[in-house]
Amino acid sequence: MPIVAQSTETTDWVSRFADEVIEASERRAPGKPVVVASGLSPSGPIHLGNLREVMTPHLVADEIRRRGHQVRHLISWDDYDRYRKVPNGVEGVDGSWAEHIGKPLTSVPAPKGSEYPNWAEHFKAAMVASLGELGVEFDGISQTEQYTSGVYREQVLHAMKHRGDIDAILDQYRTKKKDPAQELKQKQQKPLDEAELEAAEGSGAAEEDDGSSGAGGYFPYKPYCGGCGKDFTTVTSYDDETTEMAYTCTVESCGFSETVLLSEFNRGKLVWKVDWPMRWAYEGVVFEPSGVDHSSPGSSFQVGGQIVGIFGGEQPIGPMYAFVGISGMAKMSSSKGGVPTPADALKIMEPQILRWLYARRRPNQSFKVAFDQEIQRLYDEWDRLGAKVEDGSALPGDIAAYTRAASTAAGELPGTPRPLSYRTLASVADITGGHQDQALRILSDLEPEHPLSSLDEARPRYDKAEAWINTQVPADQRTIVRDEPDAELLGSLDEAGRESLRLLLDGLDDHWSLDGLTHLVYGVPKVQAGFSADATPKELPAEIKTAQRTFFVLLYRLLVSRDTGPRLPTLLLAVGADRVRSLLGGRAG
Repeated sequence: MPIVAQSTETTDWVSRFADEVIEASERRAPGKPVVVASGLSPSGPIHLGNLREVMTPHLVADEIRRRGHQVRHLISWDDYDRYRKVPNGVEGVDGSWAEHIGKPLTSVPAPKGSEYPNWAEHFKAAMVASLGELGVEFDGISQTEQYTSGVYREQVLHAMKHRGDIDAILDQYRTKKKDPAQELKQKQQKPLDEAELEAAEGSGAAEEDDGSSGAGGYFPYKPYCGGCGKDFTTVTSYDDETTEMAYTCTVESCGFSETVLLSEFNRGKLVWKVDWPMRWAYEGVVFEPSGVDHSSPGSSFQVGGQIVGIFGGEQPIGPMYAFVGISGMAKMSSSKGGVPTPADALKIMEPQILRWLYARRRPNQSFKVAFDQEIQRLYDEWDRLGAKVEDGSALPGDIAAYTRAASTAAGELPGTPRPLSYRTLASVADITGGHQDQALRILSDLEPEHPLSSLDEARPRYDKAEAWINTQVPADQRTIVRDEPDAELLGSLDEAGRESLRLLLDGLDDHWSLDGLTHLVYGVPKVQAGFSADATPKELPAEIKTAQRTFFVLLYRLLVSRDTGPRLPTLLLAVGADRVRSLLGGRAG
Protein backbone atom coordinates (compact mmCIF):
# COMPACT_ATOMS: atom_id res chain seq x y z
CA MET A 1 0.00 0.00 0.00
CA PRO A 2 1.46 3.38 -0.96
CA ILE A 3 2.63 5.73 1.76
CA VAL A 4 0.57 8.91 1.97
CA ALA A 5 2.76 11.90 1.22
CA GLN A 6 2.93 14.70 3.77
CA SER A 7 2.72 18.42 3.09
CA THR A 8 3.57 19.26 -0.51
CA GLU A 9 1.80 21.30 -3.12
CA THR A 10 0.12 18.14 -4.38
CA THR A 11 -0.92 16.98 -0.92
CA ASP A 12 -4.58 16.23 -0.31
CA TRP A 13 -6.94 18.11 2.01
CA VAL A 14 -6.52 15.55 4.78
CA SER A 15 -2.77 16.08 5.03
CA ARG A 16 -3.17 19.85 5.02
CA PHE A 17 -5.59 19.74 7.95
CA ALA A 18 -3.35 17.23 9.75
CA ASP A 19 -0.43 19.68 9.50
CA GLU A 20 -2.59 22.45 10.93
CA VAL A 21 -4.08 20.33 13.71
CA ILE A 22 -0.72 18.94 14.87
CA GLU A 23 0.74 22.44 15.04
CA ALA A 24 -2.26 23.75 16.98
CA SER A 25 -2.26 20.82 19.38
CA GLU A 26 1.43 21.19 20.17
CA ARG A 27 0.86 24.86 20.88
CA ARG A 28 -2.24 24.37 23.04
CA ALA A 29 -1.41 21.14 24.88
CA PRO A 30 2.20 20.05 24.26
CA GLY A 31 2.89 16.40 24.96
CA LYS A 32 -0.80 15.43 25.12
CA PRO A 33 -2.79 13.40 22.58
CA VAL A 34 -4.36 15.35 19.75
CA VAL A 35 -8.14 15.60 20.25
CA VAL A 36 -10.58 15.72 17.34
CA ALA A 37 -14.33 15.48 17.80
CA SER A 38 -17.67 14.70 16.22
CA GLY A 39 -21.17 15.15 17.59
CA LEU A 40 -24.13 12.94 16.69
CA SER A 41 -27.70 13.14 17.90
CA PRO A 42 -29.45 9.73 17.94
CA SER A 43 -32.83 11.41 17.52
CA GLY A 44 -33.69 9.02 14.69
CA PRO A 45 -31.86 7.12 11.93
CA ILE A 46 -28.40 8.66 11.55
CA HIS A 47 -28.07 9.28 7.82
CA LEU A 48 -25.27 9.60 5.29
CA GLY A 49 -25.13 13.38 5.70
CA ASN A 50 -24.35 12.89 9.39
CA LEU A 51 -21.60 10.45 8.44
CA ARG A 52 -19.57 13.40 7.11
CA GLU A 53 -19.55 14.73 10.68
CA VAL A 54 -17.58 11.59 11.58
CA MET A 55 -15.57 10.84 8.44
CA THR A 56 -14.00 14.31 8.18
CA PRO A 57 -12.30 14.19 11.62
CA HIS A 58 -11.70 10.44 11.28
CA LEU A 59 -9.63 10.89 8.13
CA VAL A 60 -7.63 13.70 9.75
CA ALA A 61 -7.15 11.70 12.96
CA ASP A 62 -6.06 8.66 10.96
CA GLU A 63 -3.45 10.69 9.07
CA ILE A 64 -2.12 12.00 12.39
CA ARG A 65 -1.87 8.40 13.66
CA ARG A 66 -0.01 7.39 10.48
CA ARG A 67 2.58 10.02 11.39
CA GLY A 68 3.13 8.42 14.79
CA HIS A 69 1.18 10.83 17.00
CA GLN A 70 -1.31 9.86 19.68
CA VAL A 71 -4.81 11.04 18.85
CA ARG A 72 -8.29 10.69 20.31
CA HIS A 73 -11.35 10.91 18.11
CA LEU A 74 -14.28 11.70 20.38
CA ILE A 75 -17.81 11.03 19.25
CA SER A 76 -20.14 12.89 21.55
CA TRP A 77 -23.52 11.19 21.54
CA ASP A 78 -26.00 13.99 22.14
CA ASP A 79 -28.40 11.56 23.77
CA TYR A 80 -29.39 14.04 26.49
CA ASP A 81 -30.91 16.34 23.88
CA ARG A 82 -34.66 16.77 23.89
CA TYR A 83 -36.89 14.56 21.77
CA ARG A 84 -38.21 17.12 19.26
CA LYS A 85 -40.53 15.21 16.95
CA VAL A 86 -41.71 11.76 15.91
CA PRO A 87 -39.79 10.88 12.74
CA ASN A 88 -41.73 9.49 9.80
CA GLY A 89 -41.32 5.97 8.50
CA VAL A 90 -39.57 4.38 11.50
CA GLU A 91 -40.70 0.80 11.93
CA GLY A 92 -42.34 0.15 15.29
CA VAL A 93 -43.13 3.82 15.93
CA ASP A 94 -46.54 5.49 15.74
CA GLY A 95 -48.15 8.76 16.76
CA SER A 96 -48.24 7.76 20.42
CA TRP A 97 -44.54 8.64 20.68
CA ALA A 98 -45.56 12.31 20.53
CA GLU A 99 -46.31 12.13 24.25
CA HIS A 100 -42.54 11.91 24.85
CA ILE A 101 -41.64 15.17 23.04
CA GLY A 102 -39.53 17.27 25.39
CA LYS A 103 -37.93 14.35 27.24
CA PRO A 104 -34.23 13.41 26.92
CA LEU A 105 -33.65 10.93 24.10
CA THR A 106 -32.50 8.35 26.64
CA SER A 107 -35.87 8.63 28.41
CA VAL A 108 -37.91 7.88 25.29
CA PRO A 109 -38.94 4.23 24.70
CA ALA A 110 -37.21 2.46 21.83
CA PRO A 111 -39.31 1.48 18.79
CA LYS A 112 -41.50 -1.57 19.35
CA GLY A 113 -39.56 -4.80 19.03
CA SER A 114 -36.16 -3.19 19.65
CA GLU A 115 -33.63 -5.00 21.80
CA TYR A 116 -32.32 -1.69 23.15
CA PRO A 117 -33.43 0.03 26.37
CA ASN A 118 -34.34 3.42 24.90
CA TRP A 119 -34.66 5.52 21.78
CA ALA A 120 -31.10 6.85 21.79
CA GLU A 121 -29.45 3.45 22.26
CA HIS A 122 -31.56 1.96 19.45
CA PHE A 123 -30.36 4.45 16.84
CA LYS A 124 -26.86 4.70 18.25
CA ALA A 125 -26.34 0.93 17.84
CA ALA A 126 -26.87 0.96 14.07
CA MET A 127 -24.33 3.76 13.64
CA VAL A 128 -21.76 2.09 15.90
CA ALA A 129 -22.02 -1.09 13.81
CA SER A 130 -21.52 0.85 10.58
CA LEU A 131 -18.53 2.76 11.97
CA GLY A 132 -16.95 -0.56 12.96
CA GLU A 133 -17.37 -1.83 9.40
CA LEU A 134 -15.84 1.41 8.09
CA GLY A 135 -12.77 1.07 10.30
CA VAL A 136 -13.49 4.21 12.33
CA GLU A 137 -11.72 4.17 15.70
CA PHE A 138 -13.33 6.45 18.28
CA ASP A 139 -14.08 7.11 21.95
CA GLY A 140 -17.81 7.45 22.50
CA ILE A 141 -19.13 9.84 25.14
CA SER A 142 -22.76 9.73 26.29
CA GLN A 143 -23.93 13.22 27.24
CA THR A 144 -26.65 11.63 29.37
CA GLU A 145 -23.95 9.94 31.45
CA GLN A 146 -21.84 13.09 31.57
CA TYR A 147 -24.65 15.31 32.85
CA THR A 148 -26.52 12.89 35.12
CA SER A 149 -23.33 11.73 36.86
CA GLY A 150 -22.25 15.30 37.60
CA VAL A 151 -19.14 15.25 35.41
CA TYR A 152 -19.95 18.76 34.15
CA ARG A 153 -21.04 20.14 37.52
CA GLU A 154 -18.25 22.73 37.77
CA GLN A 155 -18.82 23.80 34.16
CA VAL A 156 -22.57 24.21 34.77
CA LEU A 157 -22.00 26.29 37.90
CA HIS A 158 -19.37 28.35 36.05
CA ALA A 159 -21.79 29.04 33.19
CA MET A 160 -24.52 30.13 35.60
CA LYS A 161 -22.08 32.38 37.44
CA HIS A 162 -21.05 34.01 34.15
CA ARG A 163 -24.54 34.08 32.65
CA GLY A 164 -24.34 37.84 32.21
CA ASP A 165 -21.21 37.54 30.05
CA ILE A 166 -22.79 34.74 28.01
CA ASP A 167 -26.00 36.72 27.58
CA ALA A 168 -24.04 39.75 26.34
CA ILE A 169 -22.30 37.63 23.67
CA LEU A 170 -25.53 36.02 22.54
CA ASP A 171 -27.31 39.37 22.48
CA GLN A 172 -25.00 40.55 19.70
CA TYR A 173 -26.56 37.95 17.42
CA ARG A 174 -30.17 37.85 18.55
CA THR A 175 -32.36 38.61 15.55
CA LYS A 176 -35.68 37.35 14.35
CA LYS A 177 -35.33 33.57 14.10
CA LYS A 178 -35.67 32.04 10.68
CA ASP A 179 -36.55 28.54 9.69
CA PRO A 180 -33.15 26.80 9.12
CA ALA A 181 -34.22 25.05 5.94
CA GLN A 182 -35.41 28.40 4.54
CA GLU A 183 -32.10 30.05 5.47
CA LEU A 184 -30.20 27.30 3.66
CA LYS A 185 -32.39 27.62 0.59
CA GLN A 186 -31.68 31.34 0.47
CA LYS A 187 -27.98 30.81 1.03
CA GLN A 188 -27.55 28.16 -1.66
CA GLN A 189 -30.07 29.69 -4.10
CA LYS A 190 -31.27 26.23 -5.06
CA PRO A 191 -33.89 23.82 -3.76
CA LEU A 192 -32.74 21.42 -1.08
CA ASP A 193 -33.25 17.74 -1.73
CA GLU A 194 -34.84 15.50 0.87
CA ALA A 195 -31.58 14.45 2.48
CA GLU A 196 -30.51 18.09 2.86
CA LEU A 197 -33.81 19.09 4.44
CA GLU A 198 -33.54 16.15 6.82
CA ALA A 199 -29.99 17.20 7.71
CA ALA A 200 -31.07 20.78 8.39
CA GLU A 201 -33.77 19.56 10.75
CA GLY A 202 -31.76 16.86 12.45
CA SER A 203 -28.54 18.76 13.07
CA GLY A 204 -29.80 20.96 15.86
CA ALA A 205 -30.15 23.99 13.60
CA ALA A 206 -33.92 23.93 13.92
CA GLU A 207 -33.85 24.67 17.62
CA GLU A 208 -30.55 26.24 18.56
CA ASP A 209 -31.87 27.33 21.95
CA ASP A 210 -29.65 29.95 23.57
CA GLY A 211 -31.35 29.95 26.96
CA SER A 212 -34.28 31.61 28.66
CA SER A 213 -34.74 35.19 29.73
CA GLY A 214 -37.55 36.20 32.07
CA ALA A 215 -38.27 38.20 35.17
CA GLY A 216 -35.42 36.44 36.91
CA GLY A 217 -32.91 37.25 34.15
CA TYR A 218 -31.05 35.11 31.62
CA PHE A 219 -30.14 31.47 32.42
CA PRO A 220 -28.06 29.20 30.15
CA TYR A 221 -29.31 26.04 31.89
CA LYS A 222 -32.42 24.00 31.16
CA PRO A 223 -33.72 21.55 33.79
CA TYR A 224 -35.80 18.53 32.89
CA CYS A 225 -39.03 18.65 34.93
CA GLY A 226 -39.19 16.53 38.06
CA GLY A 227 -42.88 15.95 37.36
CA CYS A 228 -43.31 15.11 33.68
CA GLY A 229 -39.64 14.64 32.76
CA LYS A 230 -39.80 17.17 29.92
CA ASP A 231 -37.85 20.37 29.27
CA PHE A 232 -40.80 22.78 29.01
CA THR A 233 -39.38 24.52 32.04
CA THR A 234 -38.45 28.05 33.00
CA VAL A 235 -35.80 28.92 35.58
CA THR A 236 -37.29 31.65 37.77
CA SER A 237 -34.38 32.38 40.13
CA TYR A 238 -30.82 31.41 40.94
CA ASP A 239 -28.48 32.27 43.81
CA ASP A 240 -24.77 32.25 42.96
CA GLU A 241 -23.68 31.77 46.55
CA THR A 242 -25.95 28.90 47.58
CA THR A 243 -26.57 27.57 44.01
CA GLU A 244 -30.27 27.50 44.89
CA MET A 245 -32.32 27.35 41.69
CA ALA A 246 -36.09 27.53 41.29
CA TYR A 247 -37.93 26.47 38.16
CA THR A 248 -41.46 25.80 37.00
CA CYS A 249 -42.91 23.52 34.33
CA THR A 250 -45.03 25.29 31.72
CA VAL A 251 -46.99 22.19 30.68
CA GLU A 252 -50.55 22.90 31.80
CA SER A 253 -51.27 19.31 32.72
CA CYS A 254 -48.11 19.23 34.87
CA GLY A 255 -47.45 22.63 36.45
CA PHE A 256 -44.68 21.15 38.60
CA SER A 257 -42.26 23.50 40.33
CA GLU A 258 -39.41 23.01 42.75
CA THR A 259 -36.33 24.62 44.27
CA VAL A 260 -33.07 22.68 44.13
CA LEU A 261 -29.37 23.14 44.79
CA LEU A 262 -27.69 23.16 41.40
CA SER A 263 -24.50 21.98 43.13
CA GLU A 264 -26.34 18.67 43.71
CA PHE A 265 -28.89 18.64 40.89
CA ASN A 266 -28.08 16.54 37.81
CA ARG A 267 -31.35 16.49 35.83
CA GLY A 268 -30.72 19.16 33.21
CA LYS A 269 -28.16 20.50 30.74
CA LEU A 270 -26.64 23.67 29.39
CA VAL A 271 -28.40 25.09 26.34
CA TRP A 272 -26.79 24.07 23.06
CA LYS A 273 -24.97 27.31 22.22
CA VAL A 274 -23.26 27.14 25.63
CA ASP A 275 -22.99 23.36 25.91
CA TRP A 276 -20.92 22.97 22.73
CA PRO A 277 -18.14 25.47 23.55
CA MET A 278 -18.10 24.18 27.14
CA ARG A 279 -17.22 20.73 25.77
CA TRP A 280 -14.52 22.16 23.49
CA ALA A 281 -12.81 23.55 26.56
CA TYR A 282 -13.46 20.52 28.79
CA GLU A 283 -12.13 17.99 26.27
CA GLY A 284 -9.44 20.19 24.71
CA VAL A 285 -10.84 19.72 21.20
CA VAL A 286 -8.49 20.94 18.47
CA PHE A 287 -10.48 19.92 15.37
CA GLU A 288 -14.24 19.60 14.88
CA PRO A 289 -16.06 20.28 11.61
CA SER A 290 -19.65 21.47 11.38
CA GLY A 291 -22.38 21.62 8.79
CA VAL A 292 -23.54 24.65 6.83
CA ASP A 293 -26.35 25.25 9.33
CA HIS A 294 -23.90 25.67 12.23
CA SER A 295 -21.59 28.01 10.31
CA SER A 296 -23.86 30.89 9.35
CA PRO A 297 -23.66 34.27 11.17
CA GLY A 298 -24.98 34.00 14.71
CA SER A 299 -25.05 30.22 14.64
CA SER A 300 -23.61 27.93 17.28
CA PHE A 301 -20.08 27.55 15.86
CA GLN A 302 -19.55 31.28 15.43
CA VAL A 303 -21.05 32.22 18.79
CA GLY A 304 -19.25 29.32 20.45
CA GLY A 305 -15.96 30.81 19.34
CA GLN A 306 -16.56 33.67 21.77
CA ILE A 307 -18.24 31.71 24.55
CA VAL A 308 -15.47 29.09 24.72
CA GLY A 309 -13.14 31.70 26.25
CA ILE A 310 -15.42 31.96 29.29
CA PHE A 311 -14.55 28.31 29.97
CA GLY A 312 -10.85 28.88 29.43
CA GLY A 313 -10.65 27.14 26.07
CA GLU A 314 -10.10 27.88 22.38
CA GLN A 315 -12.36 27.32 19.43
CA PRO A 316 -11.33 24.24 17.41
CA ILE A 317 -10.21 24.34 13.82
CA GLY A 318 -13.63 23.84 12.30
CA PRO A 319 -14.11 23.54 8.56
CA MET A 320 -17.64 23.76 7.26
CA TYR A 321 -18.76 20.66 5.41
CA ALA A 322 -21.26 20.58 2.56
CA PHE A 323 -24.30 18.40 2.20
CA VAL A 324 -24.20 14.79 1.01
CA GLY A 325 -26.88 14.04 -1.56
CA ILE A 326 -28.36 10.77 -2.71
CA SER A 327 -28.91 9.52 -6.24
CA GLY A 328 -31.53 6.83 -6.65
CA MET A 329 -32.72 5.89 -3.20
CA ALA A 330 -34.09 9.24 -2.01
CA LYS A 331 -37.17 8.96 -4.22
CA MET A 332 -37.62 5.30 -3.36
CA SER A 333 -37.56 6.02 0.37
CA SER A 334 -39.52 9.26 0.33
CA SER A 335 -42.79 7.45 0.87
CA LYS A 336 -41.38 6.18 4.14
CA GLY A 337 -40.17 9.63 5.10
CA GLY A 338 -36.55 8.64 5.64
CA VAL A 339 -33.17 9.13 4.04
CA PRO A 340 -30.47 6.47 3.63
CA THR A 341 -28.14 5.59 6.48
CA PRO A 342 -24.56 4.29 6.38
CA ALA A 343 -25.98 0.80 6.99
CA ASP A 344 -28.13 1.17 3.85
CA ALA A 345 -25.08 2.14 1.80
CA LEU A 346 -22.94 -0.66 3.24
CA LYS A 347 -25.51 -3.22 2.12
CA ILE A 348 -24.72 -2.41 -1.51
CA MET A 349 -21.10 -1.18 -1.45
CA GLU A 350 -17.89 -2.22 0.27
CA PRO A 351 -16.61 -0.01 3.11
CA GLN A 352 -13.64 1.06 1.00
CA ILE A 353 -15.92 2.61 -1.62
CA LEU A 354 -17.98 4.51 0.93
CA ARG A 355 -14.78 5.78 2.62
CA TRP A 356 -13.47 6.86 -0.78
CA LEU A 357 -16.50 9.06 -1.44
CA TYR A 358 -15.75 11.06 1.71
CA ALA A 359 -11.96 11.02 1.30
CA ARG A 360 -11.71 12.26 -2.27
CA ARG A 361 -13.78 15.42 -1.83
CA ARG A 362 -12.81 18.42 0.30
CA PRO A 363 -15.26 18.98 3.16
CA ASN A 364 -16.77 22.04 1.48
CA GLN A 365 -17.50 20.07 -1.72
CA SER A 366 -20.87 18.38 -1.95
CA PHE A 367 -21.24 14.94 -3.52
CA LYS A 368 -23.82 12.21 -3.93
CA VAL A 369 -23.91 8.61 -2.76
CA ALA A 370 -25.24 6.41 -5.56
CA PHE A 371 -28.04 3.92 -5.02
CA ASP A 372 -28.97 3.82 -8.71
CA GLN A 373 -27.10 2.67 -11.83
CA GLU A 374 -24.40 5.22 -11.03
CA ILE A 375 -22.98 2.78 -8.49
CA GLN A 376 -21.72 0.65 -11.38
CA ARG A 377 -19.80 3.58 -12.85
CA LEU A 378 -18.48 4.41 -9.38
CA TYR A 379 -17.06 0.89 -9.03
CA ASP A 380 -15.56 1.04 -12.53
CA GLU A 381 -13.82 4.28 -11.55
CA TRP A 382 -12.56 2.74 -8.29
CA ASP A 383 -11.19 -0.33 -10.10
CA ARG A 384 -9.45 1.82 -12.71
CA LEU A 385 -7.88 3.92 -9.97
CA GLY A 386 -6.73 0.76 -8.18
CA ALA A 387 -4.99 -0.39 -11.37
CA LYS A 388 -3.28 3.01 -11.73
CA VAL A 389 -2.14 2.94 -8.10
CA GLU A 390 -0.77 -0.55 -8.71
CA ASP A 391 1.22 0.41 -11.82
CA GLY A 392 2.38 3.77 -10.42
CA SER A 393 0.55 6.00 -12.90
CA ALA A 394 -1.96 7.57 -10.46
CA LEU A 395 -1.67 11.20 -9.39
CA PRO A 396 -0.48 11.88 -5.82
CA GLY A 397 -3.84 13.23 -4.63
CA ASP A 398 -5.65 10.22 -6.06
CA ILE A 399 -3.16 7.86 -4.45
CA ALA A 400 -3.75 9.55 -1.09
CA ALA A 401 -7.55 9.25 -1.38
CA TYR A 402 -7.28 5.61 -2.49
CA THR A 403 -4.95 4.76 0.36
CA ARG A 404 -7.18 6.42 2.94
CA ALA A 405 -10.16 4.51 1.56
CA ALA A 406 -8.51 1.11 1.48
CA SER A 407 -6.71 1.27 4.82
CA THR A 408 -6.35 3.01 8.16
CA ALA A 409 -3.32 3.51 10.37
CA ALA A 410 -4.15 0.10 11.86
CA GLY A 411 -3.85 -1.66 8.49
CA GLU A 412 -5.82 -2.54 5.38
CA LEU A 413 -9.55 -3.02 5.57
CA PRO A 414 -10.74 -6.53 4.67
CA GLY A 415 -11.37 -6.68 0.94
CA THR A 416 -12.59 -8.99 -1.81
CA PRO A 417 -9.88 -11.53 -2.83
CA ARG A 418 -11.01 -11.52 -6.48
CA PRO A 419 -12.58 -8.07 -7.08
CA LEU A 420 -14.48 -8.84 -10.27
CA SER A 421 -16.37 -6.06 -12.05
CA TYR A 422 -19.33 -4.88 -9.93
CA ARG A 423 -21.53 -4.45 -12.99
CA THR A 424 -20.73 -8.02 -14.08
CA LEU A 425 -21.47 -9.36 -10.61
CA ALA A 426 -24.74 -7.43 -10.55
CA SER A 427 -25.73 -8.88 -13.92
CA VAL A 428 -24.94 -12.39 -12.77
CA ALA A 429 -26.88 -11.91 -9.54
CA ASP A 430 -29.79 -10.51 -11.54
CA ILE A 431 -29.90 -13.36 -14.02
CA THR A 432 -29.35 -16.21 -11.56
CA GLY A 433 -31.91 -14.98 -9.02
CA GLY A 434 -30.04 -16.24 -5.96
CA HIS A 435 -28.88 -19.62 -7.32
CA GLN A 436 -25.30 -19.66 -6.07
CA ASP A 437 -24.19 -22.76 -7.95
CA GLN A 438 -25.27 -21.17 -11.21
CA ALA A 439 -23.58 -17.90 -10.26
CA LEU A 440 -20.31 -19.73 -9.53
CA ARG A 441 -20.50 -21.52 -12.91
CA ILE A 442 -20.95 -18.24 -14.77
CA LEU A 443 -18.25 -16.39 -12.86
CA SER A 444 -15.82 -19.26 -13.41
CA ASP A 445 -16.42 -18.95 -17.15
CA LEU A 446 -15.33 -15.30 -17.08
CA GLU A 447 -11.70 -16.39 -16.94
CA PRO A 448 -11.63 -20.12 -17.84
CA GLU A 449 -7.86 -20.25 -17.38
CA HIS A 450 -8.23 -18.98 -13.80
CA PRO A 451 -11.70 -20.07 -12.59
CA LEU A 452 -13.17 -19.27 -9.19
CA SER A 453 -13.03 -22.19 -6.78
CA SER A 454 -15.70 -20.67 -4.55
CA LEU A 455 -18.02 -17.66 -4.49
CA ASP A 456 -16.19 -16.63 -1.33
CA GLU A 457 -13.35 -15.42 -3.55
CA ALA A 458 -15.73 -12.81 -4.99
CA ARG A 459 -17.16 -11.82 -1.63
CA PRO A 460 -18.14 -9.44 -0.13
CA ARG A 461 -18.37 -7.60 -3.47
CA TYR A 462 -20.69 -10.24 -4.94
CA ASP A 463 -23.02 -10.00 -1.93
CA LYS A 464 -23.12 -6.19 -2.22
CA ALA A 465 -23.97 -6.38 -5.93
CA GLU A 466 -26.66 -8.98 -5.26
CA ALA A 467 -28.14 -6.79 -2.50
CA TRP A 468 -28.17 -3.84 -4.90
CA ILE A 469 -30.09 -5.85 -7.49
CA ASN A 470 -32.57 -7.13 -4.91
CA THR A 471 -33.23 -3.83 -3.11
CA GLN A 472 -32.56 -0.98 -5.54
CA VAL A 473 -33.47 -2.22 -9.01
CA PRO A 474 -37.22 -2.00 -9.72
CA ALA A 475 -38.94 -5.26 -10.63
CA ASP A 476 -39.71 -4.08 -14.16
CA GLN A 477 -35.99 -3.58 -14.78
CA ARG A 478 -34.95 -7.05 -13.63
CA THR A 479 -33.76 -9.58 -16.21
CA ILE A 480 -35.95 -12.61 -16.88
CA VAL A 481 -34.60 -15.07 -19.44
CA ARG A 482 -37.21 -16.60 -21.75
CA ASP A 483 -38.30 -20.17 -21.13
CA GLU A 484 -39.12 -20.91 -24.78
CA PRO A 485 -37.81 -19.57 -28.10
CA ASP A 486 -39.71 -16.65 -29.63
CA ALA A 487 -40.94 -18.61 -32.67
CA GLU A 488 -42.76 -15.62 -34.15
CA LEU A 489 -39.68 -13.38 -34.09
CA LEU A 490 -37.40 -16.14 -35.35
CA GLY A 491 -39.81 -16.86 -38.20
CA SER A 492 -39.92 -13.22 -39.24
CA LEU A 493 -36.16 -12.84 -39.70
CA ASP A 494 -34.70 -12.08 -43.11
CA GLU A 495 -31.62 -13.78 -44.45
CA ALA A 496 -29.27 -11.22 -42.85
CA GLY A 497 -30.88 -11.77 -39.44
CA ARG A 498 -30.60 -15.56 -39.74
CA GLU A 499 -27.00 -15.23 -40.89
CA SER A 500 -26.07 -13.10 -37.88
CA LEU A 501 -27.46 -15.72 -35.49
CA ARG A 502 -25.66 -18.51 -37.38
CA LEU A 503 -22.32 -16.70 -37.12
CA LEU A 504 -22.83 -16.20 -33.39
CA LEU A 505 -23.84 -19.81 -32.69
CA ASP A 506 -20.98 -21.20 -34.77
CA GLY A 507 -18.50 -19.23 -32.72
CA LEU A 508 -19.85 -19.96 -29.24
CA ASP A 509 -17.62 -22.92 -28.37
CA ASP A 510 -14.41 -21.23 -29.45
CA HIS A 511 -15.25 -17.96 -27.67
CA TRP A 512 -16.78 -19.17 -24.37
CA SER A 513 -15.24 -16.62 -21.99
CA LEU A 514 -16.05 -13.02 -21.17
CA ASP A 515 -13.37 -11.62 -23.47
CA GLY A 516 -14.11 -14.18 -26.17
CA LEU A 517 -17.84 -13.51 -26.25
CA THR A 518 -17.19 -9.77 -26.25
CA HIS A 519 -15.04 -10.23 -29.36
CA LEU A 520 -17.69 -12.46 -30.92
CA VAL A 521 -20.81 -10.32 -30.43
CA TYR A 522 -19.05 -7.18 -31.66
CA GLY A 523 -17.42 -9.12 -34.50
CA VAL A 524 -20.51 -10.68 -36.11
CA PRO A 525 -21.77 -7.43 -37.74
CA LYS A 526 -18.22 -6.67 -38.92
CA VAL A 527 -17.92 -10.06 -40.64
CA GLN A 528 -21.38 -9.70 -42.20
CA ALA A 529 -20.28 -6.39 -43.67
CA GLY A 530 -17.20 -7.99 -45.21
CA PHE A 531 -14.62 -6.90 -42.64
CA SER A 532 -12.41 -8.86 -40.28
CA ALA A 533 -13.79 -9.49 -36.78
CA ASP A 534 -10.53 -7.92 -35.53
CA ALA A 535 -11.04 -4.67 -37.46
CA THR A 536 -10.71 -1.56 -35.29
CA PRO A 537 -13.26 1.29 -35.26
CA LYS A 538 -10.88 3.44 -37.33
CA GLU A 539 -10.97 0.81 -40.10
CA LEU A 540 -14.77 0.60 -40.18
CA PRO A 541 -17.52 2.79 -41.62
CA ALA A 542 -19.90 4.50 -39.20
CA GLU A 543 -22.76 2.22 -40.31
CA ILE A 544 -21.15 -0.68 -38.46
CA LYS A 545 -22.18 0.82 -35.11
CA THR A 546 -25.79 0.90 -36.30
CA ALA A 547 -25.53 -2.72 -37.47
CA GLN A 548 -24.07 -3.75 -34.11
CA ARG A 549 -26.89 -2.02 -32.24
CA THR A 550 -29.51 -3.75 -34.44
CA PHE A 551 -27.85 -7.11 -33.77
CA PHE A 552 -27.72 -6.48 -30.02
CA VAL A 553 -31.43 -5.59 -29.91
CA LEU A 554 -32.25 -8.82 -31.77
CA LEU A 555 -30.30 -10.88 -29.23
CA TYR A 556 -31.93 -9.13 -26.26
CA ARG A 557 -35.41 -9.71 -27.71
CA LEU A 558 -34.73 -13.38 -28.30
CA LEU A 559 -33.14 -13.93 -24.88
CA VAL A 560 -35.05 -11.62 -22.48
CA SER A 561 -37.92 -10.14 -24.54
CA ARG A 562 -36.60 -6.59 -24.16
CA ASP A 563 -34.49 -4.18 -26.20
CA THR A 564 -31.83 -3.83 -23.50
CA GLY A 565 -30.40 -5.78 -20.59
CA PRO A 566 -27.13 -6.78 -18.96
CA ARG A 567 -24.00 -6.69 -21.11
CA LEU A 568 -24.48 -9.36 -23.76
CA PRO A 569 -21.27 -11.34 -23.05
CA THR A 570 -22.29 -11.64 -19.38
CA LEU A 571 -25.87 -12.51 -20.35
CA LEU A 572 -24.71 -15.25 -22.75
CA LEU A 573 -22.46 -16.76 -20.08
CA ALA A 574 -25.31 -16.65 -17.59
CA VAL A 575 -27.84 -18.28 -19.90
CA GLY A 576 -25.41 -21.07 -20.84
CA ALA A 577 -24.41 -22.34 -24.28
CA ASP A 578 -27.13 -25.00 -24.64
CA ARG A 579 -29.95 -22.64 -23.66
CA VAL A 580 -28.54 -19.89 -25.89
CA ARG A 581 -28.65 -22.31 -28.84
CA SER A 582 -32.24 -23.23 -28.04
CA LEU A 583 -33.46 -19.63 -27.68
CA LEU A 584 -31.62 -18.47 -30.81
CA GLY A 585 -33.19 -21.20 -32.93
CA GLY A 586 -30.42 -23.77 -32.85
CA ARG A 587 -27.94 -23.85 -35.64
CA ALA A 588 -30.02 -21.79 -38.02
CA GLY A 589 -29.56 -22.86 -41.51
